[in-house]
Amino acid sequence: MTNKKTASLTYRDAGVDIDAGEALVDRIKPLAARTMRAGVMAGIGGFGALFEVPRQMHEPVLVSGTDGVGTKLRLAFDWQRHDTVGIDLVAMSVNDILVQGAEPLFFLDYFACGKLSVDTAARVVGGIARGCELAGCALIGGETAEMPGMYPEGEYDLAGFAVGAVEKSRIIDGASIAVGDAVLGLASSGAHSNGFSLLRRILKHANAKPTQELGGKPLLDVVMEPTRIYVKPVLHALAEHGTDIKGLAHITGGGLLDNVPRILADGLCARLHRDAWQMPELFSWLQRNGGVDDAEMHRVFNCGIGMVIVVPADRADAIAATLRAQGEQVSRLGEIVEREPGGPQTVVV
Repeated sequence: MTNKKTASLTYRDAGVDIDAGEALVDRIKPLAARTMRAGVMAGIGGFGALFEVPRQMHEPVLVSGTDGVGTKLRLAFDWQRHDTVGIDLVAMSVNDILVQGAEPLFFLDYFACGKLSVDTAARVVGGIARGCELAGCALIGGETAEMPGMYPEGEYDLAGFAVGAVEKSRIIDGASIAVGDAVLGLASSGAHSNGFSLLRRILKHANAKPTQELGGKPLLDVVMEPTRIYVKPVLHALAEHGTDIKGLAHITGGGLLDNVPRILADGLCARLHRDAWQMPELFSWLQRNGGVDDAEMHRVFNCGIGMVIVVPADRADAIAATLRAQGEQVSRLGEIVEREPGGPQTVVV
């Protein structure tokens, strides 16, 4: 009887290319290096990333957030727009922790795919690094997972994790918000990365093409415009105006109707005036082509407002001026009123 030697199998035979993973790490390192800041003790390459809590804080409180990009990735695959979804990934987490007054310190990402394309992954991580630069936080670690059979070729998933710090006495929780306060809104850059399941359905219903124009730009550019990162302008305003900034709400999934109430006491309501800001053409186009009613628009999309700020009415103009000087488009959306018994906590009138 003759013994036949079994062929020696490798990880690459099973669909995982370790060399490609190492090549990606080499591509990522200079991108991450651009995001380094004070406090980083160990970055890309170690088993764990080390960061020193800011020494200038007397009672630092760490604030963390995690998020993904959602079904906006489907369009990134279909339209081959991989360069900016990394900015979306960073924005969703750093804007979330910003609303409690936290300065983002560092960020980690998770990139999962079926078969690793070094070029595609490097484009995605390049966007992540750019988002970290815009937010002033360090990209100090992450994970690339190549999992054959889990994702179709050419597709991937993203998750991100941000950690920031705020002085305990400066945490913003909305507790001081009162009737008569003013509600300011910072303009969004577009749909950001929320509501894309409905957005994609409308695109399909309208038989829209990525090359067609909307407002003088290709639809692809308008739809895939990355989420605006508000960190540096808002931190500047917090440093200048302190406790006059009573509450912040990041307008993500749930839109204006569900996010603003998260910072309001039960007896309060934010009354927003629809004519106080100009809804960008993208949202008008979506509403028209999808036959979406106003309430659904305000609950699914940001409708042109990416961040809401509640301030004393007599300080609204000064705070708005500070934010405008930092490059933000600011609208005075409305005011805080008493909530009707059993009524909603945000109304658009």
